[in-house]
Amino acid sequence: MDQSAITVRYAKAFFSIAKEKKLLIELKTDIESVVGVCSQSADFSLLLESPIVKSSKKVELIKTIFSGNVNKLTLNFMLLITQNKREVHIPGICRNFLELTRKDQNIKSAVLTTASEVSNDTAQKIQELLGKELNATVELSTNVKPDILGGLVLRLDDKQYDASVATQLKKVKQNLLETEL
Repeated sequence: MDQSAITVRYAKAFFSIAKEKKLLIELKTDIESVVGVCSQSADFSLLLESPIVKSSKKVELIKTIFSGNVNKLTLNFMLLITQNKREVHIPGICRNFLELTRKDQNIKSAVLTTASEVSNDTAQKIQELLGKELNATVELSTNVKPDILGGLVLRLDDKQYDASVATQLKKVKQNLLETEL
């Protein structure tokens, strides 16, 4: 079975249960914790990917790590995935679950890249403007990338708006080269 089909199928199943039991917010927080462990702990990722470690040992370790830290439903879901020998897909399942949750709650992700640090007040205003424009809640994260020279690059879901000085200079250079020929 295709890896993405596996992650989507498990994510949809867990999302349906979360909605049905009215625990979507709590389980979303749990899944964010799992994503945090997966991204911050190379050892945990290696454990999930290791074909040498038996599933029973992985189940024990997952219980040790997450028991008491996440809802019992989340823990049982992760144990089910592991018992079905799909534990390598846990990060992908979590990402798909969070994406389904964002769509359900009308939350858009945005990344603002600038040449220098943006104040929290400015970022907050941009977040509010985007929220009003899109009629959605916007999760805004900021990046600093000095090589764009100035301006900004706004990435909103799968679209990118590039108003950086570096891009404008490239366009001017390209126009000059085309007219020179």
